[in-house]
Amino acid sequence: MTSAPRHKHLDEMRPWNDQVQVLECVAVLPETRDVMTFSFQTPDESWFRYHPGQFITLELPMPGGPMLRTYTLSSSPSRPLSVTVTVKAQAGSMASRWMFDNVREGVRLKAYGPAGIFTFHNHPADRYLFISAGSGITPMMSMTRWLYDYARHTDIKFIHCARSPSDIIFRAELERMAARVNDIDLAWIVERADPFDAWTGYKGRINSLMLELIASDYHEREIFCCGPAVFMQAVRDILNAAGFDMTHYHEESFSAPLAEELGPVGAEDVIPEEGKGARVVFATSGLEAACTETDTILQVAKGLGLNIPSACQFGVCGTCKTKKISGEVHMVHNGGIRDDEVEEGYILACCSKPIGRVEVEA
Repeated sequence: MTSAPRHKHLDEMRPWNDQVQVLECVAVLPETRDVMTFSFQTPDESWFRYHPGQFITLELPMPGGPMLRTYTLSSSPSRPLSVTVTVKAQAGSMASRWMFDNVREGVRLKAYGPAGIFTFHNHPADRYLFISAGSGITPMMSMTRWLYDYARHTDIKFIHCARSPSDIIFRAELERMAARVNDIDLAWIVERADPFDAWTGYKGRINSLMLELIASDYHEREIFCCGPAVFMQAVRDILNAAGFDMTHYHEESFSAPLAEELGPVGAEDVIPEEGKGARVVFATSGLEAACTETDTILQVAKGLGLNIPSACQFGVCGTCKTKKISGEVHMVHNGGIRDDEVEEGYILACCSKPIGRVEVEA
């Protein structure tokens, strides 16, 4: 007889770090007709430490070569023995479709992270308003699970928009949580009802009247929003028209921001000059190349055939985090790297431009 595995306490296990790791799929759960949840553990039984709302980047071994894709964790760090990503098979999405067809129990994938700043840990408040659409519900689910497990009273208004009632991801679990505490108030908005099934909830697209009816005190709440770009724009338009203080509004997008939305340039910043020469030395591989100050470290690496893992390529996911040994770069990121990591000398290769001669570990 094979002996059963001994279950360890957390203090017997190592924490998962934010370097590249291998994750092993331990469960696959269908959520809706085009959404699946994949649960992972580490082969060395590490426990998971991250902030609710953060994401990881998975390296998918697809036929045409490895592809990196970023997925928000739908699990909560209050349940640290596994992590889950909840994936929607978007039309034309090769990566998500590959996940559906190939990831089963026992499949192992490389993972980078966790990373991201879209979490209420950065914006503590007594009252929150979570607004999501489609798979944008995943970071909201992670944060709601955490607040539910934390068991302190935190007032949550939770609005989710879907095509139909049967497309509402996590509906049963959210309604179970809301039935056991008074702090979670759910509101579903669907575009259409399911055939042969009565629907008495909101119908249509989110608008200012719905927002007033669902959360009349939204001006006093910290708002987190996630979903398709057009959806988040609609929410921003509603809030701006109502005079909402947008310093209390936070959204997550894995689409490249417009140039004018990048962070302000400080007076002390050295701005790359168009056409001015620079040089990047990759110390680990022994390669180096001349370039211009407007090239990114990642572009120079690719030009040499050097693979620095990267995914979003606009400073959000943190996959291309690299140690700078010497020299200066101009880096404009979108939350993919922490201040303490910058102080330790790390940069994001995708959004760092060399000023003069720069040496990096790669």
